[in-house]
Amino acid sequence: MSETTADIVPKKPARSDESLKSLTKVSRVLDCFSTSRRALSLAEICSDTGFPRSTTHRLLAAMREVGFVEQERERDTYRLGLRLFELGSVVLANLELNREGRAIVDALHRLTGRAVHLAVFDGLRAVVIQRTEAEPMLSTTMVENSPAHCTSVGKAILAYQAEEIVDRVMAAGLERYTETTITDPAALTAELAQTRTRGYAVDNGEHQPGLRCVGAPIRNQSGLVFAALSVSAPAWQTPVTEVDELSQVVVYHANLISQRLGYTR
Repeated sequence: MSETTADIVPKKPARSDESLKSLTKVSRVLDCFSTSRRALSLAEICSDTGFPRSTTHRLLAAMREVGFVEQERERDTYRLGLRLFELGSVVLANLELNREGRAIVDALHRLTGRAVHLAVFDGLRAVVIQRTEAEPMLSTTMVENSPAHCTSVGKAILAYQAEEIVDRVMAAGLERYTETTITDPAALTAELAQTRTRGYAVDNGEHQPGLRCVGAPIRNQSGLVFAALSVSAPAWQTPVTEVDELSQVVVYHANLISQRLGYTR
């Protein structure tokens, strides 16, 4: 049987596959940074990603060209670039939750006099996109990662996720922040079950000492929980005896956001 040209000429790898691999590598580099790790050396990024030094250096050079990272030459470290902030601002401006939630966040603050947080789930953490501080009233649009296992917004979301997602959060590690942080998977599973039963989550100084927070889930049009709303204050301002009453207010406002997003029971 004679060979055809297609048999003789080796197939070129699909360009789309190569592009996807490159994007995945860029994503892994970006994931190395956090609020507690703002500046990283080349060696640290290599260690975190497992990429060879030459590959990491090439990726960082390309990312620096488009503004995704900035290099501090004196210290030979890298930081996330302003271009990401610009893109993030566009995402937030177009995020329906951000638009529909703003007025309700302010209303909840005026009603309770407490700090209010609006967060969305990224698959591992609760990402705060809006917050209003208690004193003075200051409503801001921002992005801040919060652990899902020990914050009221995080637990309010996590309680309604599929088992494999909860397992992934647990596998990432239940870091201890305070003496009351839940670090045992079995204890967290029980806490999430209790959250589903009562319809809201409570953070009793689990993320920040002395701070008590109450969070309620927010559903999208399909009824899936993807975000949460919370109020927080020093524990002495929110005694345990008042949590149930406060939770009703938080749940009501969270439901208002869900309704504005198209969710109907």
